[in-house]
Amino acid sequence: MKIVGRTILALGLLQISACQADELLFRDDFDGKLSEGWSWVREHRAAWRVMDHGLEVRLEPGNMWGPANDARNVLVRPAPDAAKNKIEVSVNVENRPSGQYEQADLVWYYDDGHMVKLGQELVDGKLSIVMGREENDKTRTIAIIPLQSFTVRLRLSVQGSRVHGHFRTPGSDHWHEAGECDLPAPAERTAKISLQFYQGPANVEHWARVTEFQIRRLDN
Repeated sequence: MKIVGRTILALGLLQISACQADELLFRDDFDGKLSEGWSWVREHRAAWRVMDHGLEVRLEPGNMWGPANDARNVLVRPAPDAAKNKIEVSVNVENRPSGQYEQADLVWYYDDGHMVKLGQELVDGKLSIVMGREENDKTRTIAIIPLQSFTVRLRLSVQGSRVHGHFRTPGSDHWHEAGECDLPAPAERTAKISLQFYQGPANVEHWARVTEFQIRRLDN
C-alpha cells in the first residue's frame, strides 16, 4: 500500500509540475464571435465571418510576401514576452487552395515588412507547408514541405531571438519540424501574433477556416 501511495503522490506531483511548466495564456475557439484583443489590418468586413464552427476568412487577391503589403483582413493581437520563457502559438487551419501561392498562415508579426510565417500554401500545383522570413520586405524561404491534408495544425515556438515552426495533421500526435530562424525584430516595434489569408482568386470564393487558437507559456 505504501508503494501505491507513493506512486499516486509522484504522479500528482508530476501533473502539478506539468501545469506549472505549461500555462495556457489565451484560447479562442471562435465560437460565434472574436474574443477581445484581436484587431484587423486593412479590414474587409464582408470577407470574414465567425460561425459556430470557427472563424472563416475569404482568400482574396493581395500579398504580404515582399513589398506589396496589400492583403486585406490581416488579423493581429499582442504577443506575450518571449525574452525569458518560450511562447507557443498554435491553430488549426483548413483550406482548399487552387491557385499559385494561395495561403493561410500563422505569423509572428511586427509590421508588414517584418515577420515569420508558417502556413498551408499551394506551390507549383502542390499543397505544401511553407515557412518564410521577411525583414525590411526582403524575403527568405525557410522550408517548403509536401502536405497531404487540407486541414493542418500549425505551431510557432518563440524564445529570445529564435522561432521554430512545426505542423501536425489530423489523427497524428506527432509534430513535424518545418524549420527555424532568427526573428526579424525591429527595435521600434513590438511583436504581435497574426493570422493571414491571401493570394486567393478574384472570381471564386474560397473561405479558409481557423479553429482552436491557443497561446501557451512554457517554462523551458
